Amino acid sequence: MPVRVVTDSSSGLPPEVVDELGITVIDLHVMTDEEGNDASTSGLSALELVAAYARQLERGGDEGVLALHISKELSSTWSAAAQAAAVFPEGAVRVIDTGSVGMAIGAAAMAAAKVASEGADLEECYDIAVDTLERSATWVYLRGTEEIRKSGRISAGTAVLSAALLATKPIMQINGGRLELVGKTRTQSKAFTKLVELVVEHAHGTPVFVAIQHNDAADDALHLLDMLEAVLPEGSSFMSMEMVPTLAVHAGAGAIGVSAVFTTRPEDNSAVR
Repeated sequence: MPVRVVTDSSSGLPPEVVDELGITVIDLHVMTDEEGNDASTSGLSALELVAAYARQLERGGDEGVLALHISKELSSTWSAAAQAAAVFPEGAVRVIDTGSVGMAIGAAAMAAAKVASEGADLEECYDIAVDTLERSATWVYLRGTEEIRKSGRISAGTAVLSAALLATKPIMQINGGRLELVGKTRTQSKAFTKLVELVVEHAHGTPVFVAIQHNDAADDALHLLDMLEAVLPEGSSFMSMEMVPTLAVHAGAGAIGVSAVFTTRPEDNSAVR
């Protein structure tokens, strides 16, 4: 059996991709408020991850497990994963601090699972996952800032600015594992134009893989996808899907995430290890 690839639900991988590539996705915990609405999330425990890794090691035999989890700056899951990996023989479970969230992680898991199915060993799977992450960038368009402010998952500098962002539609970027402000616009139209500019700027005229995740904003996501398809080079590929509850609860209604994997590495993406 090939190397087993494990990730968590923050990756946002569609079920059909999970099934096709044999990736294991462990759901992060979504907690509800008194009215029964999704209100917050919590990370996976070391005990949960030990059990998950053990099952996959049994399935994969001696080939090992590659684990890709949400940035340690955004969740306690990575720390729990490191503890869980230490339970097993050295090198049996490789855990990547992705420094990211969303389909940047999903793309790395997809790349690793594909080469695993072709016979790659654990080290090779690890290398291609890290390379994919280092060539990726993730931006999030927010229709409002209340949910992300309450979550505490923005950088200290952005938190200070949060009151000034109330009347804007900000664009955030995952940088150093945390969400940082990279643009603020007054309208969604201007925000989408900025997002397209950011992707094109990083692409340097080469094909791009783009995944769009939306929170109850399918028509808007389709419009943004059309804008990107119109300007990105031939050979680019695209996916669009509903944002998983793990992410939606923090991003708020109307939020759209854009994860892109480029041919070359963006200069500011050096947190992966």
